[in-house]
Amino acid sequence: MRTKNKQTEAEIRALAKRAFPEDSVTEIRELTEGMCNAAYLVGLSSGRQTVLKIAAPDRQGLMLNEADLMATEVAAMQLVGADGHVRVPEVYYADFSKEVCSGTYFFMEALEGASYASLGDGLPEEVHQALHHRVGQIERAITSIKGTRFGSLVEESRQYDRLYDWFYELIANVLTDAKRKDIWIGVPEEKILAVLQQDREIFEAVTQPVLVHWDMWEGNIFVKDREITGVIDWERAMWGEAYMDDRFRSHSRTGDFLRGYGQEQFSGEEWRRIYWYDVYLYLTMMTEGAYREYADDGVYQWAKPMFEQAWEKLGEK
Repeated sequence: MRTKNKQTEAEIRALAKRAFPEDSVTEIRELTEGMCNAAYLVGLSSGRQTVLKIAAPDRQGLMLNEADLMATEVAAMQLVGADGHVRVPEVYYADFSKEVCSGTYFFMEALEGASYASLGDGLPEEVHQALHHRVGQIERAITSIKGTRFGSLVEESRQYDRLYDWFYELIANVLTDAKRKDIWIGVPEEKILAVLQQDREIFEAVTQPVLVHWDMWEGNIFVKDREITGVIDWERAMWGEAYMDDRFRSHSRTGDFLRGYGQEQFSGEEWRRIYWYDVYLYLTMMTEGAYREYADDGVYQWAKPMFEQAWEKLGEK
């Protein structure tokens, strides 16, 4: 994939020496589950297991909304770590200078266990139910962290007093990305933006920005002994509305999750915002493969009917 900024073993050892001058590297193993950044498990002579994440060297292969990903991820984990209610990896070392690597990078703690996505087929239904309930509780804890403006965690120029202004930017950007790559959406860009403008008032009801992971699918949730050990991949975190996270999307939302989160009923306006957040995710998934240069269009083919279903729901006033 175009955004994976892979490094040689010698280069990884040099980065580790900079971060951990008293240690030597005993193990390097590429981690391949992620869809954007290059990642490696790096073992150290002290016995510490770390994960090295390296960003793309430039914006080739990135969409407009994928800005400041590495700085955002570090900032989000530090916020959540300081809050103390949700387990996240400790950031050991971060370097955004590009002085010794073509991409920004950081080393973080390696969580125990494996991704929920990799374990899912082997777990009984009652364990899935318990894990979904726990994820709901984690979601509630994350979105209890409050901000002062909507938008980017790290870039002031992308922060807004109103949720609508932030969400409009997100939608407009992904539509621009799709147009640049001739992605077939099936609905004119102008129509989507016009309907969003008509719905401005439903976003005005949200006045408190909260921390949103946005991408908390099973691949970013770590599990050991049927218990959640932490949440990773915070690079798309933002100040927004709780319902913007992946767990509220139509393909992943479950009753167990909602019971864990503490909300099972939604108002008409809340549902409409949820459908808009569906639209944004599925538009993103329809488009990203053209930028990342995925091997096939499987993600697009999955996301396109999901987008159509969400858009149809928005047609119901």
